[in-house]
Amino acid sequence: MRSEPLLAIEPPAPVRNIGELYAIALTLTERAAQRYGKLAAASDEAFAPVRRVFEALSQREEERAEAIEKACIAAIGRAPAQADLRWMPMELVLAEELSDIENSLLSAAYGAWALAVRHRERAFIFWTYIAARADIGIVRTAAESMAREALRDGNLLRRERRLAWRAERRDALAGDAPGATELSSAALLESLLLKDIFRWSQDAPAPQRRHLLSLIGDGSQMSEANDALPRAEAFDEIKRRALRRAEQLSSIYLDEADKAVDPSRLELAQQLAAHSIARLADLRTIASTPE
Repeated sequence: MRSEPLLAIEPPAPVRNIGELYAIALTLTERAAQRYGKLAAASDEAFAPVRRVFEALSQREEERAEAIEKACIAAIGRAPAQADLRWMPMELVLAEELSDIENSLLSAAYGAWALAVRHRERAFIFWTYIAARADIGIVRTAAESMAREALRDGNLLRRERRLAWRAERRDALAGDAPGATELSSAALLESLLLKDIFRWSQDAPAPQRRHLLSLIGDGSQMSEANDALPRAEAFDEIKRRALRRAEQLSSIYLDEADKAVDPSRLELAQQLAAHSIARLADLRTIASTPE
């Protein structure tokens, strides 16, 4: 399911001197610090566990930027400058990835650490490209050092990711979440989501109603169950709950695909994840459509 390359495009040209190398490194680091810092400043109380992760990540990048400036001054007698750049470095910390975390109803520390690991893996690949294409020894050596730093960082972040996963797993086993990493728990969530989507469709405008019902069939199988559903709930609460359950199901299937060893179980989890992600995208589109 997650077979896309970490680095979408290769660096467009070799780095010609050490000043250019440090300018690239500083640009990437300042960009990461800014984007992590934006999430670190999020004020939503429900985002607090994730915000603390981004506070730590932002601080790490700020410290890295200071170290890059000092290394550049030691090497060429001045700090890196934008004028040293011949091409703008590609994005290693993607805004859309961070937006997914920020907008998710299920954001947790594990997901934030996992994304940070991915960013450092991307940095490692980037710097290995730079080192491999360098014509000058000092540039190659410095790029190799930055690749090793990214690798070390990735290992440290993986440790934080494991600790977060264990903590969240303990909460799940204690009853805070209904077996969120097991396919067997998904059947109940699917049933609950089906009811939520049907209830959503009943109060939605006609175009949205048709779209919603297309996600669950024509809704005829819900006619009897609908009589037993509570009527006092607010329309917005039904929508939020449906989105939350759809997102949780996508996470369950993706996690199961990541863990699967048996090929048939992997194929099933991937199929379920693909369907669930498409459904979640449809629900988000419907939810954002003006009524």
